[in-house]
Amino acid sequence: MAGKLPSKTTRLSSLFANNANRMDKKNTHPILMILLVALALRLIGLQSRPIWYDEAFSLLFAEQSPAEILNNTLFSDPDSSAAEEHPPLYYFGLWGWFKLFGISIVSARLFSIFLSLLTVLLIYQIAKTLFDPTTALVAAALTSVLPFQIHYAQELRMYAMLALWLALTTLAFLRARSGSKKWWIVFAASAALAQYTHNLAAMYLLPLALTPLFQRDWKTLRAMTWAGLAALCLYLPWMLQLPAQLAKVSSAFWVERPGFERFFTLLLYYLPHLPLGGIQLMVGFFLAMMVLTLAVFQTYLAWKKKISNIRPALWTAYLAFTPPLLLWLISQFVPVYIERALLPAHAMFCIWLAWAFTQTQTPRFIQGVAAALILTTAGMGIVQHVNYAGFPYAPYANLNHYLRAEARNGDIILHSSKLSYLPAFATDPDLAQGFIVDPPNSNVDTLSPAVREAFQLTEYESIEEAAIQTKRIWLIIFTQSIEEYTTQGFETHPHLEFLSENYMLKTATEWDDLRIFLFTQP
Repeated sequence: MAGKLPSKTTRLSSLFANNANRMDKKNTHPILMILLVALALRLIGLQSRPIWYDEAFSLLFAEQSPAEILNNTLFSDPDSSAAEEHPPLYYFGLWGWFKLFGISIVSARLFSIFLSLLTVLLIYQIAKTLFDPTTALVAAALTSVLPFQIHYAQELRMYAMLALWLALTTLAFLRARSGSKKWWIVFAASAALAQYTHNLAAMYLLPLALTPLFQRDWKTLRAMTWAGLAALCLYLPWMLQLPAQLAKVSSAFWVERPGFERFFTLLLYYLPHLPLGGIQLMVGFFLAMMVLTLAVFQTYLAWKKKISNIRPALWTAYLAFTPPLLLWLISQFVPVYIERALLPAHAMFCIWLAWAFTQTQTPRFIQGVAAALILTTAGMGIVQHVNYAGFPYAPYANLNHYLRAEARNGDIILHSSKLSYLPAFATDPDLAQGFIVDPPNSNVDTLSPAVREAFQLTEYESIEEAAIQTKRIWLIIFTQSIEEYTTQGFETHPHLEFLSENYMLKTATEWDDLRIFLFTQP
């Protein structure tokens, strides 16, 4: 696909410039309406939706001072891993946001929503530069309503920021190659900021940087090379730390090597989003395949008819699907394949879809069918996103309220792992509860002693250490953790086994995917 992109700088520059100059003031109100819709969808469940381990980590990590954030990102205990394998820019940004708007889960989510809305605007500008205002509005609308974007617009992680910087990098590239040389400065700065946000930004930046090479656009390639070197210089302070961070990923990262099935699940992430269960999964995949088939077919017809904007359209498809392929290939050696890092590529997917159904002489009936399919998949995903309460989520606010009412003085509230403890602790730091730390130097040992101390966490080395201190112990454990042992032939989880042998089970309750056991001594 990339090799068929144009080879003449002047032709592409003229095409981009002409499209970018099609200003239509009537589109001001529609884009505002789209932003309002995007905001409304991103506010659903803002306060009620529970957080999970990674989000709790972000919340607690960003409460530290910038110096502590930097120190705990770069350095670690000799016998443990660093606190965080990602660069610190998101945490610095969230720290500054907290200074302005206060520390809370809602405030942190509003930070991600703000970044996501800026991304919607950038996608509108990219599509308008490449095509026309109508396509730009449709692309912005798709970015606003597709659940993949909505999910990470709410999450307390760095992916909304990553999408923002890479969308700005893409826009800067288009503006710079059209003759606005000052945009190369924006390109270099935003590319560096993307890398300071997430190490996997390179999965998008590399295909973007290779564009002028594939197009044999030597003038742009020279300018891109200088801008890329400037970005690398800006990124150099962190690049010196990159080997240590990659070593951490190799030794203490939960991601498994992806198989070919990820090419099918990618489509599910791009349209209805995951998780989906049962019949919804089959329906979602079928509808997504129909949308993709229609878009590919319309692209083929446009290529066959040689319509004027086919080349920039193919370029958007290239940026939508090359990053996941590159990430998949690299993950065969160092498993780092996480779909959420593909949020910027998904934004380009939205532009390609918008073009495929507005600029290829698609019959109105097919446009209507495509719109219905996309809205149906979006609706399925949004409903699932709002209502999903399975692993790794749990109703921590209600859980903490229950424990406050039922626990007695002297009881120990113990989480089997950090996965349930950290969100529960972040939701209610004043409730006395603790957790059993990960085995040192294991592939799940990702929370360093220095950070545990900075967060002021209550920890135990073993179930025996916790149990010896009390006659009543509450054990909180994910159902999935129990099933991981039972599927291997064990009778139950070792923590439950120990307590069952030495204590008497008094109560057992279920809170979605969490189970709470109260054990007492006879």
